[in-house]
Amino acid sequence: QVQLVESGGGLVQPGGSLRLSCAASGITFSIYTMGWYRQAPGKQREWVATITSSSGTNYAESVKGRFTISRDNAKNTVYLQMNNLKPEDTAVYYCTSLSSGHWGQGTQVTVSS
Repeated sequence: QVQLVESGGGLVQPGGSLRLSCAASGITFSIYTMGWYRQAPGKQREWVATITSSSGTNYAESVKGRFTISRDNAKNTVYLQMNNLKPEDTAVYYCTSLSSGHWGQGTQVTVSS
């Protein structure tokens, strides 16, 4: 059974940082392309970042230079380091295994003073 479990969300002030984690089980994590998406209230889910099995990365323009996606294959975990957070980053963040089409349950990130 495939499981993707996100953690690390919360409330942070503008300019602050958070690190999201996504622990995977039931998949051959090291060979899978993983990604992060987010969905703000009243908006469609949007792509944030992707990391391939060889750790190649891509980012949405809105987060480039502020967010960093990484992976630890020994821990079957993908991370999203988010710096210089802005109110418009407020959303539920979802981890996905792009290679298999599985999604986590999401973790809320709220950026507010």
